[in-house]
Amino acid sequence: MNNQTKIAVLGGGSWATAIVKMLSENLETIGWYMRSIYAIEHIKRNKHNPSYLSSAELHPEQLDLSENINYIVENYDVLIFAVPSAFLNGELEKLTASLENKVIFSAIKGIVPESGLIVGEHFHEKYNIPYENIGVISGPCHAEEVAMERLSYLTLACQDEEKAKKLSEAISGRYIKTKISDDIIGTEYAAMLKNIYAIAAGIAHGLGYGDNFQAVLMSNGIREMKRFIKKIHKMKRNINNSAYLGDLLVTGYSTFSRNRMFGNMIGKGYTVKSAMLEMSMVAEGYYATKSAYEINQNNGAKTPIINAVYNVLYDKKEAKDEFLKLTNRLD
Repeated sequence: MNNQTKIAVLGGGSWATAIVKMLSENLETIGWYMRSIYAIEHIKRNKHNPSYLSSAELHPEQLDLSENINYIVENYDVLIFAVPSAFLNGELEKLTASLENKVIFSAIKGIVPESGLIVGEHFHEKYNIPYENIGVISGPCHAEEVAMERLSYLTLACQDEEKAKKLSEAISGRYIKTKISDDIIGTEYAAMLKNIYAIAAGIAHGLGYGDNFQAVLMSNGIREMKRFIKKIHKMKRNINNSAYLGDLLVTGYSTFSRNRMFGNMIGKGYTVKSAMLEMSMVAEGYYATKSAYEINQNNGAKTPIINAVYNVLYDKKEAKDEFLKLTNRLD
């Protein structure tokens, strides 16, 4: 990556829009792939995304907008993927352009259902992208607060520190601070797992549990996260850093958290289908729960929270009963 590196964002949702807003503070041109021609035309006319993060003012003169994913891949060097994990494979199947020599940064907080892999591993194993060309963008950071230009922090993880630093320069600004990490596997799994714990927090709230229980749940959640990640990728990491604990806390407690919202609806008695229909955004934690549960069947980490959420969402067990059992498994 050099000063002439061209950066593009792929995705049309809230987080993609927030990343474009951050980049627009520093770059003259940002490539942006969106599936919706309607959204592209709306942005050009009205300077905001019609469906997501509409309060964020955009600058169309800086945006190279396209509904053609191959055009963006061919013409940009750094590709920041910010589509829901459940839809990533479908988008990649459209590719005829080569990903060779491209730098891929994942801003996706989930597992690719078709492969059961986190996004970085998926690109490495399915598209032969070397790990030094793969990076992760993690929080704690809600897109809504980026739109309001509230001070936020991001962690950029990549084996090649220079690539992380270059993206850091492009994305940092007066309301965005960044930190560099080499733990691409750990930070990406943490970004996936925290959504499951946020669903658990939401279910607990919907069932009527109070702040005291929520604090115990989050305390157990960070320790469970540490056990899970250690089984997959053992390396020295401080689980209390912002990319792990910080991201968990903001996702578990914030009213902006779609995963907490989804869990709250489940706790109040909604079915999974009805909760999804009512939400206009994807709750990544729903898909992550199944993947994390299945991964852990081979790894054997102690994961009572993941198990409880899985039992509620996929085995259709009563949330009230599962969380009553869970209260006796936490400390």
